[in-house]
Amino acid sequence: MKAAAFDYARPATLDEALGLLRRHGDAAKIVSGGQSLVPALNLRLLSPEILIDIGRIDALRGITVEGGTVRIGALTRHVELMNSAPVAEKLPLVAEAIPHVAHPAIRNRGTIGGNIAHADPASEMPAVLQALDAVIVVRSADGERRIAAEEFFTGIYETALRADEIVTAVEVPAAKAGERFFFHEFARRSGDYAIVGLAVRMTVSGASASNVRLGFFAVGDKATLAEKAAAALSAGPVTAATVAAAQAALADDLTPQDDQQASAATRLHLARVVLGRAVAALLEDPSLAGRTAA
Repeated sequence: MKAAAFDYARPATLDEALGLLRRHGDAAKIVSGGQSLVPALNLRLLSPEILIDIGRIDALRGITVEGGTVRIGALTRHVELMNSAPVAEKLPLVAEAIPHVAHPAIRNRGTIGGNIAHADPASEMPAVLQALDAVIVVRSADGERRIAAEEFFTGIYETALRADEIVTAVEVPAAKAGERFFFHEFARRSGDYAIVGLAVRMTVSGASASNVRLGFFAVGDKATLAEKAAAALSAGPVTAATVAAAQAALADDLTPQDDQQASAATRLHLARVVLGRAVAALLEDPSLAGRTAA
């Protein structure tokens, strides 16, 4: 199939893009890398009246470190994140997750802003950004808003982004002393959509964990922080019983669904498995991985 007819604009500045977006509202779609939008257009899942191509706006590119925060411009491509020394040093969880995003051809064109605005529930970066307590910076003609990552993603392909707003940057706290990170996803093949995935940030001191953030993806209608499981892991020294309690809490934290890849029960089981593996790896105690019943 081919896309329905649409007008096309390629603004040179952010202000120009925001003016076009205000003028056309819901009839417009923003395109940056186009790796998700173009297939949807060709399948006629979307039929905007106008595409606003923000790919020439250099102010939306780049990676900078400001104090304890890494600021990533919305037009920064996945491959740039993979090759960035500041990301490798300051954001090891991002560096670990990015190679799992789709395939090289898509990473070469896809942008972080487009990825999170698309809000695919099986996408890696929304969960990673939630685990890292990141902030999504968005702008309209009326000014700038800053939205916590855990509040930005609201449902399947849905976000807190308003029709007249553009994602301009992501601000991520740099790794601190004592913090450890874990990333893993179950997928049928490399590059396929994840069946279940987990991004973790926690502070480890001896046998105890604190500041635990567990970002699950592909286990519901959006990337989700498992807050009850995190609280269970933070309650005291981490033991096998602690991990079992956290795994049990996932039944309340997550809302897995059946689809062609896996049943809801399978997804919940895999979520418990990957949580056990994460805790065992981060506390360097293989016995904590345990055995999770189906």
